Amino acid sequence: MFAVTATQTDPDNPLAGLTLGEHPDPKAPDGWTTVSVKAAALNHHDLWTLKGVGIRQDRLPIVLGCDAAGLDEDGNEVIVHSVIGSGADETLDPKRSLLSEVHDGTFAERVAVPRRNLVPKPAALTFEEAACLPTAWLTAYRMLFDKAGLQPGSTVLVQGAGGGVATALIALGRAAGFRVWATSRSQDKRDRALALGADQVFETGARLPERVDAVMETVGQATWDHSLKSLRPGGRIVVSGATSGAVPPADLNRVFFLQLSVIGSTMGTRDQLARLAVFLEQTGVRPLIDRTMPMTEARDGFAAMHGGDLFGKVVFTT
Repeated sequence: MFAVTATQTDPDNPLAGLTLGEHPDPKAPDGWTTVSVKAAALNHHDLWTLKGVGIRQDRLPIVLGCDAAGLDEDGNEVIVHSVIGSGADETLDPKRSLLSEVHDGTFAERVAVPRRNLVPKPAALTFEEAACLPTAWLTAYRMLFDKAGLQPGSTVLVQGAGGGVATALIALGRAAGFRVWATSRSQDKRDRALALGADQVFETGARLPERVDAVMETVGQATWDHSLKSLRPGGRIVVSGATSGAVPPADLNRVFFLQLSVIGSTMGTRDQLARLAVFLEQTGVRPLIDRTMPMTEARDGFAAMHGGDLFGKVVFTT
C-alpha cells in the first residue's frame, strides 16, 4: 500500500526524513481491526516526529499520522481515535501512546487500530471534516469544555490564531456562547480569525480592554508572559502545547497572588471524541480546512506547516 513514513529524524531539516512510497499492509492483532483511510489530517505532532521529538530511533521507519476517517471492515463510516491506551480515561494511562509513536499511523491507505478506538462518523460530516477531529479539535474541545471551567458568556483569549487547535477553539467557543478574543502577529490571520467568529482580535502581546476568564495557550514561550498578565484573578490558563518553544517557569508570585490556575491539557478520550462529533452535527460548526491534497502530495503539506503558512488544517485524501 502507499504510505507516508518517517525514515530518519533531523531537528534542523525534518523534511529530509519524509518518505513517500510503498509500505507493507498493516496486520491487526487480536482486538484490533483495519480501517480503509479516506482522509487524514496533518498535525504538528507529525512534524515533531520528523524532528526526533517523542520517537525512539528503533521505531523507524514508521507511518506518520494521528488522525483519520474512513471505512471499517464492515463498510461503516468511522473516525479513528488516535490515543492507544486503557482505562476510563485512556489519556491518563501511563503506557498510552499515539498512533505513529509505537504503531504505524494514518497516512496510508489502511491503518490498524483497536476496535474500541472507532467512533461512528456523523453523515453530516465529510470524511475530510471528520479527519480533523481526533487531535486538534478534540484537544480544543477538552480545553474549553473540560479543563477551563467556563460558563456561557465568559471571555476566552486564544493565543496564536491560525493553527488547527486555535481555529478550533475560536469556532467551538463561539458556538458555545463564549466571548472569544484572539491574538496573532499577522494582520491577515487576525482578519481571518474575525471572519471565523472571534469577537475581537489583537496583535500578539497587546494590552487587552479587560482581563479574561481563561487563556487558551498553544504557543508557549512567545506568549506566556502575556497570558499571565491577561488573566483575571481566579482565572485559568489551559496549556496544550508550545509551538514557539518550551513554556518558561511560571511567575509563581503572580500565580499565587491572583489565585490563577495553570492546567495542562492534551487530546481527549474516545467518548469525548464521540460527543464532539455530535456537537458539530448539531451546531453546524465545521473544521476550517486550509487545503486538501492527495496523500501522494503530502510533502507540500508538510512544507506549508513547517513554514507556518497555514490557517486551519491540512487534509490528505487517499
